Amino acid sequence: MSVVPMKRISVIALRKDRKAVLEYLQVLGAVQISFKRKEDDLFQKVDMSSRKQVFEKNAHDAEEALAILKRNVPEKKPLGAMFTGRTTLSLDEFQDVYGRREQIMHTVRKVIRLDKKQADTVSSIPKLEDQKKSLEPWMNFDLPLDLRETEKTAVFTGTLQGQYTRETLYTQIRQTAKDVEAFDCDIISSDAVQTCIFLVCEKKDREIIREALRRMNFAAPPNSGMNPSERMKQIDAEIQAAEDKLKGYQKEFEQLAAARNDIRFASDYFTARADKYGVISELLQTRRVFCLEGYVPENIADALKGKLEEKFDIAVSIKDPGKKEKVPVLLKNNAFAAPLEGVTESYSLPGKGEIDPTMVAACFYYILFGIMLSDAAYGLLLFLGTTLILLLYGKKMEPGQKKTYRMFQFCGISTTFWGFMFGSFFGDAPAVIGRTFMGNPDAGLNPFWFEPLSEPMRMLSFCFLLALIHMFVGLGVKGYIYLRDGKKMDFLYDCVFWYVLLISCIVWLLTVPSMAGMLELSTLPGWLAYPAQALALVSAIGIILTGGRESKNWFKRILKGLYALYGISGWLSDVLSYSRLLALGLATGVIATVFNSMGSMGGNTPFGIVMFIVIFTIGNVLNLAINALGAYVHTNRLTYVEFFGKFYDGGGKKFQPFTQNTKYYKVKEDF
Repeated sequence: MSVVPMKRISVIALRKDRKAVLEYLQVLGAVQISFKRKEDDLFQKVDMSSRKQVFEKNAHDAEEALAILKRNVPEKKPLGAMFTGRTTLSLDEFQDVYGRREQIMHTVRKVIRLDKKQADTVSSIPKLEDQKKSLEPWMNFDLPLDLRETEKTAVFTGTLQGQYTRETLYTQIRQTAKDVEAFDCDIISSDAVQTCIFLVCEKKDREIIREALRRMNFAAPPNSGMNPSERMKQIDAEIQAAEDKLKGYQKEFEQLAAARNDIRFASDYFTARADKYGVISELLQTRRVFCLEGYVPENIADALKGKLEEKFDIAVSIKDPGKKEKVPVLLKNNAFAAPLEGVTESYSLPGKGEIDPTMVAACFYYILFGIMLSDAAYGLLLFLGTTLILLLYGKKMEPGQKKTYRMFQFCGISTTFWGFMFGSFFGDAPAVIGRTFMGNPDAGLNPFWFEPLSEPMRMLSFCFLLALIHMFVGLGVKGYIYLRDGKKMDFLYDCVFWYVLLISCIVWLLTVPSMAGMLELSTLPGWLAYPAQALALVSAIGIILTGGRESKNWFKRILKGLYALYGISGWLSDVLSYSRLLALGLATGVIATVFNSMGSMGGNTPFGIVMFIVIFTIGNVLNLAINALGAYVHTNRLTYVEFFGKFYDGGGKKFQPFTQNTKYYKVKEDF
């Protein structure tokens, strides 16, 4: 378990090489740039926000173009695409695509314009369909709908709400237009919703008729310079033309989809450029030079310096950071512990002076996960599945993703081990299959150790023992840190006293027959109770006297010491928390057993066999998914709260080098 030592790097280079230096550092991804120095009379910052916005806009346009292509020409991805990370490009491949960036952006803009045309055309079709629908009641009308008058008459063509007959229509109009000598009104169509009418009157009666119709909620029809049947034909032609356009647009999208990978490159390229100009805006510069400071891992510091001095006219200084300087944290562990680095990072990285807890946490993490899932078949599935994925796609995975699969691979091994120890293989599937379908009542998988379902108190005792070992190791790590830092008295006060108190209390409790019997443990000899009580009392007094030693006031010191001793209740609650090992382990077996019993209800018949296979498959898939998730969550909980709480504070900041924060491609340049 180790935290990679960091070096402080300082760079001074010619301003004309600024772009090349930063792009090279970005490809290497080895330096975390810091901006602690402030401007002065010589060194100033240069605002590059406007240029950064241009690159961000280009990256946004490229992403928009990709979304448009995905919507119109769905991409058929290979089966293992979800397991692979970014595609690696060599510098030569990068330069080749880089030279075509303007051409690629021309394609991007073409995709966006085509999408707008497509959207406009798509939106026009419903409007035309609405026009067709509004014309349908007028199909028996052979005059233009926008006809308003003839030489001597006024014309009213439109709709009235509700259903009218010719008689009711004349009657209602006459109620308002009593003085009108003559008018003629035809009903073109009528239904429960509306009545379409064509009314002719003398021009001198136009306003009287208009008022009468207004009171009847008269509305004008769709405006058209032709009769409805002709307009309907025209609309059909327009809809057909729009659909033909859409087919043409689709063909264009299919042709443009060939540039999808180039557009992905453009998105990544302009994202990286925007990041670069964000850094440039923070650099201190003069008219001819610029300076840069940051952190680099110690193991590559000299190699980085040599590469930079070889490629550029540059001055590079590598120094140790100050003692009080908070440096970024980068973890480095062996293949067994490295998969747990993400778990540690999710909690918090080591603070200054702390050790990396990943290795010691890993030793227990896999065990705890395996006990919670505790089914040999589930463990084998987990192990074989992750192993197959790693063999097929491991080389193409991102480091973090690969570590996650590696972690579950180890968890699968542990689950298989504990499954055989407790005699669980798809629950009691061997026994159910043998009894139901093979006529063998004695079939089954015998546990190598014991069966938790039959001996739950024995399992609970084992969980409490594991809890004490786990937390005692955590307390031991705290003691190691004290001894490493030369704090021998702190080691005595905060570790030895607690070890003595806790162990003596455990011995004292186990001398009580009822307590030992409840846990199904052997009772310790009664004479051990007295020395255990004495040691517990001495260590408790020691904790009271030293628990608040940072206070100079004796009264406050004793109060703080009493509060520190009260922490023994926390140890009790922490030990009880490990009963979740029993609960989750039993849940896995019980749920699997229930599904097995349900599946075997059909008996040894063709239907029963099919029924068993279906229920067995669905049930165990669900059981594995749910309980694997539960095991993961609760193993993290025990690690974070009960284990890390004994010695680990965290608070470190992750090492975040200036690199290619891209989605699709990465340029590889090794040291």
